[in-house]
Formats: sequence, C-alpha cells, structure tokens
Amino acid sequence: MRILIVADLHYALQQFDWVLQAAKGYDLVVIAGDLLETSSMVDPGTQIVVVMNYLKRLRQVTRVLVCSGNHDLDALDTNGEKHAGWLQAARRLSIPVDGDTVIVSGMTITLCPWWDGPEAMKAIGTQLEAAAADRLGPWIWVYHAPPPDSPVSWSGQRFFGDAALLGWIIQHRPDFVFTGHVHEAPFARGGSWVDRVGDTWIFNAGKQVGAVPTTIAIDTEVGEAAWFSLEGAESVRLDEPLVRPVQQLSAMPDWMLPDAAG
Repeated sequence: MRILIVADLHYALQQFDWVLQAAKGYDLVVIAGDLLETSSMVDPGTQIVVVMNYLKRLRQVTRVLVCSGNHDLDALDTNGEKHAGWLQAARRLSIPVDGDTVIVSGMTITLCPWWDGPEAMKAIGTQLEAAAADRLGPWIWVYHAPPPDSPVSWSGQRFFGDAALLGWIIQHRPDFVFTGHVHEAPFARGGSWVDRVGDTWIFNAGKQVGAVPTTIAIDTEVGEAAWFSLEGAESVRLDEPLVRPVQQLSAMPDWMLPDAAG
C-alpha cells in the first residue's frame, strides 16, 4: 500500500490543491492535524466550509484519514475542554477522524484528537487501550504532536513534544506514529523527519511555505519511507535499523515513479 502523509497545511489552499492532485497516486492519504489556521484573516466558519469541500473531493479520489491539531479546535465539549467539533462531520463523507480506529489493508490505524485538558487526554488513553485489544497487523497512530526529546520535535531551539504520547508508545509499542506540529524539525540542525522509539517509527513531515507541502510517502510492500521538501529528499528502510545521517535521495525512488503506481 502506498501512503501519503501530510500535516500542518494551515489553510494553505495551494497546498490543499497539491495534495488533491497527488492523491491519485496513493491508496491512502493521511492528514495529521492543523488543517485550519487560527491567525488567518478568513473566519473559522469559512475555513471549515472550504476544508470540508477539499476533504470531500479527496475522498472521491482515494481513502482519507484525518486527525485534529491545535489550530483545528472550534468548540467546547461537556468538560469545558476545546475540541475539533467540526471534524466529526467528515464521517458523513466516510472519512475516519478523531476517536476512530479502522482496519485498512490489514493494518490497524488509530486517529487521536488534539487534547486540551485532562479529560480529553484520559480519553485518548482509553481509546488506545481499546484499540490495543483488537489490533490487527501493523498498528499506526495518527497524532498531531510528536514525542518529546526527539529529533522530530526539535525546533532548533527547544523540544516541543507530548510526554503523554511517549508514555503510550512505551506501553503499547505501535509500529508507526504519524505526527506534525513542529514545523522546523526536518530542517533544523539536530532535527529530523524520522525517529525511532524502541521499535516504533515516528514521522513528522514538517512545514514549508509555497504551493507544495512537505510530504512523507510510504510503500508498505517495498518497506521504505521517503521525505520530500524543497531542500531535498531522504529515505529510510523500514526493515532496517535507523542509521544517521539518513540517506539522501538524488532521484525519486522507483516505487514513487508513475509506472510504479499502476
């Protein structure tokens, strides 16, 4: 299966357009939070309408999974904690979102919300416990914040990570965690788009300006993950230990070429 991972689009419509076009070459598109932008001059209600339209169009092209980020919170739950209430409507488009666990091509994928308080954090722990009991095949988490003290959470000046996530990774040992949130991590000295915690692969594509987002592509059959940005491209083998520096790509790998997509 070919998976395209993006995050932190932040209402950059040209980047949404790019994802819509690129989606044709993938079996699954994962958006790991921050679809909206709280500092935009466009009001949140309008942003939600536009982004929901993009999600609808994406779902017509391929399978789509989405989790919320801190910029996506638009409502208070019964505990008075913020959550992305608008994102729940995506289920009507057959798009799994926050709180869902689904089986895709023999893999278990769990989508976690951005938590704004202790009750939401506790609910994620409960969600992961339930998913762990029924997991099938490789287990993927989609979780906007990366773990702390990791190259994927390094901004170049400090780490921005979620300690609760690290605890859950150590407890449940998922195979992959797709994150975002720390835009600078892949570009900062000492940062990276990829890390491992034990046997768990952690990915954060980062963010760049312009019409093309930073992306991570994974081919589960080939067993390779590749990161693409305006500054270059890198890849890792998923069946080998993570070795730094990560391999630089001078050309697109064979599995990424149009003919390989079938």
